[in-house]
Amino acid sequence: MKQKDIKTIGALKTAGYTYKNIKEELRSNLIHLKKNNQETFTGVHGYETTVIPQLERAILSKHNINLLGLRGQAKTRLARQMLNLLDEYIPVVSGSEINDDPLQPISRYAKELIEKKGDDTPITWLHRSERFAEKLATPDVTVADIIGDIDPIKAANLKLSYADDRVIHYGMIPRANRSIFVINELPDLQARIQVALFNILQEGDIQIRGFKLRFELDMQFVFTANPEDYTNRGSIITPLKDRIGSQILTHYPENIAIAKSITQQEAKLEKNQSQNIFVPELAKDMIEQIGFEARDSEYVDVKSGVSARLSISAYENLMSTAELRMFTTGDSKTSLRLSDFMGVIPAINGKIELVYEGEQEGAASVAENLINDAIKTLFPDHFPAIEKLVRKDAVTPYDDIINWFVTGDDFELANDLNNKEYKQQLDYITPLSDFILESQPDLDEKEVYFFKEFVLWSLVEHKKIAKVELKEGFGFKDTFDRFIEGI
Repeated sequence: MKQKDIKTIGALKTAGYTYKNIKEELRSNLIHLKKNNQETFTGVHGYETTVIPQLERAILSKHNINLLGLRGQAKTRLARQMLNLLDEYIPVVSGSEINDDPLQPISRYAKELIEKKGDDTPITWLHRSERFAEKLATPDVTVADIIGDIDPIKAANLKLSYADDRVIHYGMIPRANRSIFVINELPDLQARIQVALFNILQEGDIQIRGFKLRFELDMQFVFTANPEDYTNRGSIITPLKDRIGSQILTHYPENIAIAKSITQQEAKLEKNQSQNIFVPELAKDMIEQIGFEARDSEYVDVKSGVSARLSISAYENLMSTAELRMFTTGDSKTSLRLSDFMGVIPAINGKIELVYEGEQEGAASVAENLINDAIKTLFPDHFPAIEKLVRKDAVTPYDDIINWFVTGDDFELANDLNNKEYKQQLDYITPLSDFILESQPDLDEKEVYFFKEFVLWSLVEHKKIAKVELKEGFGFKDTFDRFIEGI
């Protein structure tokens, strides 16, 4: 007999069903996956040797879990992926508000129904996708929201007094019985609400308006919290923290390669963007490096965190900037340009918290500085380092390019150039073409022009040439000319 063909408690017993609680369920399914060398948590990059083993140990220990980390560290994603460790379907007493198990009923409704109908008691099957509940902790959350309250409408309809426990309306936690229950940003929950969780975590008692109900609630609790919240907005009270079995620290990607894999997985691009816009690997590296620079910036409040969503949003903005240019120029295909990075500034602004000095500098200016810092950091990975101070008679690989600006005309690179005009304009700087050919002889032809721009912007960052922002693009010139203009 197929599982879903079982419609009564009697048939369930005949099929050999045995009750196991959710923590045992998670544990046994995790063991099965590990023995078969299958992945337990997928699509979460960079946690393979740090967070995931700790999370697996917590599940094997049948612990409630607190994921502690800054924003954008995949805490909620990890909690949601625990659903994959649940059985596909579980039996539930039909009509139960709190997902009563047919062999281990806890509600008055289920017990009375089973007493009345016995083995003919109807059951339904609950899919694991319906066994996940999530609540964002905010200061306005009440005990009624998460535990329950007296329902006067129910009392009136059933003609019951308020002394009868059948007038109770169950809150989110009892209704999520036999489920994974996630409370995000736990420190934001008022202390009195945290107190209400004590007995649920330990003994299974809940109290609603004087009704003390002995419920053996079957729950897997997962909490998330930001370390900064412990001091700025609230705290997890000690007795509650003591009842949470495992506290697991999350972290940001440790290198650009991991960060890139996250962005490429999460960025939501249109098919036309993916097919018609070529993205050099260096551009992908730059997007990630901006996030790394932000986490080390003196202008950014690093304690509040710089989410991985910064890179994802910036990448989406970058592609849209190139796409918008295509509409103007009429090109059917294009490659990303370094000047397109000015289009990601709004994505950066929305993802960083500035300290006082950053506020004084201005959000847009800080975002532009982060882009420039990323260029400066990545440059030595591809070309010889540009020395800040050199002897007058010293020869550097960049002399011919710098001298071209000293002796040549001003150079402008407009945003609305089509592909052909853009390439012709950069080819006009012949020493730059020679330098790229010599330094990166194996470079893909599609990437050459991005690298040319990259060299120009890097020379600007090292004060070897000057960059001028034009109405629609950028100009590059000798630093002395720029100085004279300033005077």
